[in-house]
Amino acid sequence: MPEIISVAEARREETVGREVIVRGWVRTRRDSKAGLSFIEINDGSCFGNVQVIAESSLPNYESEIKRLSPGSCVSVAGLVKSSPGKGQATEIQAAEILVYGFADAEKYPLQKKGHSFEFLRTIAHLRPRTNTFGAVARVRNRACHSIHQFFQEQGFLYVHTPIITASDCEGAGAMFQVTALDQSGKEESEKGVKSVKSGGNDLSKDFFGRPAFLTVSGQLEAETFACALGKTYTFGPTFRAENSNTPRHLAEFWMVEPEAAFFDLWDDMELAEGLLKRLFGDVLQYCPEDIQFFNQRIDKTVVETLEHIVASEFLRVSYTDAIEILRKSGRRFEFPTRWGNDLQAEHERFLTETHFRQPVILYDYPREIKPFYMRLNDDGRTVRAMDVLVPKVGEIIGGSQREERLDLLERQMKEQGLDPQSYWWYLDLRRFGTVPHSGFGLGLERAIQFITGMANIRDVIPFPRTPGNAEF
Repeated sequence: MPEIISVAEARREETVGREVIVRGWVRTRRDSKAGLSFIEINDGSCFGNVQVIAESSLPNYESEIKRLSPGSCVSVAGLVKSSPGKGQATEIQAAEILVYGFADAEKYPLQKKGHSFEFLRTIAHLRPRTNTFGAVARVRNRACHSIHQFFQEQGFLYVHTPIITASDCEGAGAMFQVTALDQSGKEESEKGVKSVKSGGNDLSKDFFGRPAFLTVSGQLEAETFACALGKTYTFGPTFRAENSNTPRHLAEFWMVEPEAAFFDLWDDMELAEGLLKRLFGDVLQYCPEDIQFFNQRIDKTVVETLEHIVASEFLRVSYTDAIEILRKSGRRFEFPTRWGNDLQAEHERFLTETHFRQPVILYDYPREIKPFYMRLNDDGRTVRAMDVLVPKVGEIIGGSQREERLDLLERQMKEQGLDPQSYWWYLDLRRFGTVPHSGFGLGLERAIQFITGMANIRDVIPFPRTPGNAEF
């Protein structure tokens, strides 16, 4: 009795001699004058295809097999044999081919190769069938698996933080509002629809009875668990309502955010370095075909860059020292390098690619350019913030030691125009058994973009959400 296996397994030499069933989608079909058809099939389990040899003696050869075109879905039963063909260890001699569904060659949009990524974004429901987006999906899957493995092995507890929140973690205000009020300014009630003032709705009558938003970060909620259970992490979707139509911005993206009690800034740096090395090392080990594809077709430095980071020491450099290095570099930057200014990607890349030639962790940033929750240093000018910089992109992780002193936290909130009363529960963590703690955030899509070398962040998430685009 044939056993059902994946294309990945069918391509291995140890499968030779086994009767199997392989299911997947046709990538190519070519016919020979000798009455044979050579069909390439892929099921998404690996980058490469398995070749199927279909003889004209098969009962549905003329009626169905010779009609197969890219996109058709089939099930193949047959014998795995060693392949004489170059670049493939095995092939399947078909005993039976069942066609689940044809794809009209005149209408199937992936019939031809060479489509632009811009075009493929318009058919996001079909682009996973291409080599590039299949590879992105497998790398993303491996990365997520490795992230969970890393934190679980380190004794972190996985916490699901809310997607709907009344708190703005960053204090920037670029948040999507959540409301049950009708867009015309009406609300649903048990008695039906009744009118309310449009443009100035009474939010006490809204679903939550107050303004509510899609979260920009799970950090604040994760801190509540870290201040009770020690080491936690959250990994979920976050949202920013910035009208940024750039290759580096999404309205919906995934964040990895660990929070750990009794961690200072140096512990935070060690954790961030360990996570990146584990993540990049695992992708190199478990996705070799996909990574080689990106290295050959997308960015010829992908493998070299990942291997370099895994093998490198992450240097610790203060923000103040970094500013001095930039000022003395003789390089003309687009943005000025003055103490108190936030660093731009051009500055960060200069430090990692030209000056140090290795990953760098910058720390102790000016307090004025960082959020309210970062711990104030004794100098009163800087906070215990850190950014992990890598070649090609600059910042890939941002984090800090959190301010655990109630009086200083309240003062920083007021200085940044935030009402401490709106964060009463966050302040309670400092009132009742306060503890030193630290954490950071890693944007998953930024990490996948870095790993694969893909130029546009919209091409490393299954369904990109950007200004004017929420169709799929």
